[in-house]
Amino acid sequence: MAKKKKPRSLRCPTCRVLVTAETENFPFCSDRCRLIDLGKWASGGYVISTTINDPDQLDSIAEEQEKSANGKGSAIDG
Repeated sequence: MAKKKKPRSLRCPTCRVLVTAETENFPFCSDRCRLIDLGKWASGGYVISTTINDPDQLDSIAEEQEKSANGKGSAIDG
């Protein structure tokens, strides 16, 4: 006896409504939710972070964090 495949579903990233793969706007529940999500990307609401591989960049970040932790790093350094 062959198993029936369960339809793929997940929650809409915008409004959290359950959506199946057969939905026209999958993984969104509607065009409205799709456009809201696009607007968040366009306005910088979402950010894809990457690892820093440059040792010089890592050193400067570590120095900045150390300064701010010691209270030396202020917005107005003169």
